[in-house]
Amino acid sequence: IWYGVLFKKDFQKLAHKDGAAPSGSAAGMALILIANLILAFALVKIVLLAGIGWTTWGSGSLVGVVCGLGFIVPPLFAQHIGENKAFKLFGINALYWLIAMYLSGGILAVWR
Repeated sequence: IWYGVLFKKDFQKLAHKDGAAPSGSAAGMALILIANLILAFALVKIVLLAGIGWTTWGSGSLVGVVCGLGFIVPPLFAQHIGENKAFKLFGINALYWLIAMYLSGGILAVWR
C-alpha cells in the first residue's frame, strides 16, 4: 500500500530515474515482507526484554518508534546521503519504517 498506492508516483520517479518499475517487483515485495517479519521478530524480543509489564499498545509502540529512530533512520539517512538520493525519497522511506515499527511494537506488546 505504501509504495504501490500512496507514494507510487513519487517513489518510482525518485527511486528509478526512468520512472519504470523495477523488474521482478513481486519478488521485491516478497523480500520486503520477509524483512518486515525479521524486524517484527527482533522487535518482539526488545519489547519483551525492555521492561516487565510493557504489555500495552502505548509502551510497545513507543519501543518501536524509539528503535526505529535509533536503529533504522540514521543508517537509512546515511545511505540516502551517500547515494545522493533526494531528501523526499528519504522521507517516504523513513516514514514507512517508523510507521511499521510503531504498529509492530504496539501489536506485539498486546499480543499474547
